[in-house]
Amino acid sequence: MSAHPESSRLDYLDATRAFALLLGIVFHASVSFLPTFMGWAVQDISTSPLVALFMTASHSFRMETFFLIAGFLGHVTFHRKGAGEFVRLRALRIVVPFVVGWFILRPLVVSGWIMGSASLRGDYSFWAGIRGGCQSLGTLPKGIFSGTHLWFLYYLAMITGLTLVLRGAVKLTGPGQVALVRHTDDFVAWLANSSFSLLVLAVPTATALWFMRYWGMDTPDQSLKPHLPVLAIYGGGFVLGWLLGRQRELIASFTRLTLHRWILAGLAIASIQYLGQFQFDLSHPYYHAAHAASVLSYALTMWSLVLLTVGLFRKFCAQPRPWIRYLADSSYWLYLVHLPIVVWLQVAVAEVPLHWSLKLAFISTLTIALALLSYDLFVRSTWIGAWLNGRRRDRVVPRLLSNHPHPWRDKQVKRSIILESDS
Repeated sequence: MSAHPESSRLDYLDATRAFALLLGIVFHASVSFLPTFMGWAVQDISTSPLVALFMTASHSFRMETFFLIAGFLGHVTFHRKGAGEFVRLRALRIVVPFVVGWFILRPLVVSGWIMGSASLRGDYSFWAGIRGGCQSLGTLPKGIFSGTHLWFLYYLAMITGLTLVLRGAVKLTGPGQVALVRHTDDFVAWLANSSFSLLVLAVPTATALWFMRYWGMDTPDQSLKPHLPVLAIYGGGFVLGWLLGRQRELIASFTRLTLHRWILAGLAIASIQYLGQFQFDLSHPYYHAAHAASVLSYALTMWSLVLLTVGLFRKFCAQPRPWIRYLADSSYWLYLVHLPIVVWLQVAVAEVPLHWSLKLAFISTLTIALALLSYDLFVRSTWIGAWLNGRRRDRVVPRLLSNHPHPWRDKQVKRSIILESDS
């Protein structure tokens, strides 16, 4: 396989992963505009059912996309770096940010909830919220895992470890290993080219969704105890990505942009919205049938949008672009630090008499801008950048301010993208 296609392929996967993380920022920025209060820090005076539709669709596939790509790039890194170095890098870039980030971010996130409650009493105080957030650390170990969005790192670490255990178990099968691996590769190849791939992926996913608290994907952010259905779905996506890493040429057919996938995604989303009316009516004669249809629709939505998203980035981001490379580099940091900023801004504008769409755009844009600025100033060219992304990179802001003729040109952009797949 030539170097150019290999580089381009990994580049668009990095861009897809960045999109999934940035979509998560907009997702969290949307919560305060839901017409039904969901226990968030604050509910805005301007709400819309369109926000609920957006959140249902985006929540169905963004993290599954992330785990699929994490599995693919994990396979690349494992075979490039070796098992020992792979484990070291994953501990450094997943476990350490989870632990350190939790102690730094949890007080800031909790402060947003405190400020939101105070604002309802007309007693908004930023510093009181910060003090209350810091005091929340005194409640440990009660609620040790609640109050942050870093659960995805916890599950990524677990799933990575389980994948390595599974891989080791396969190697212990002795003479049967070759046949087992061959049959697995054949199944993945069939799945990538089959017209029934969405249904094959959706059925086990829907089975796991049946055991969720609500008729959709749970967010396991309240306990260190593994949420087994969530672990099964995200673990399945990770393993599928890992197996696709063995046959990278299959991505093109697996993520093909077909009309029936677009139609199916639209119909499945509409079905979820319609069936949602039966969710809390336990006495309805068709409650269980509606539940089954809803989780199947959700699973079809998930996999349709995952494959279509990767396919769109494969089509439009096949060639490396410096500004997309920059967003891909920064996206991990942006997602780590965004939630306190989002919540503070939501509280600040909750009573402002403006349309929800304007406030959502303001919160999302300002959050990303502030997080990007912090990335460029304090992360990109520092040891933190090397820790999170594998190496230090040149900053961009100083060149923008100095009217550099090519502010996005970075000598490191020209390197093979495969060297970055361990980030």
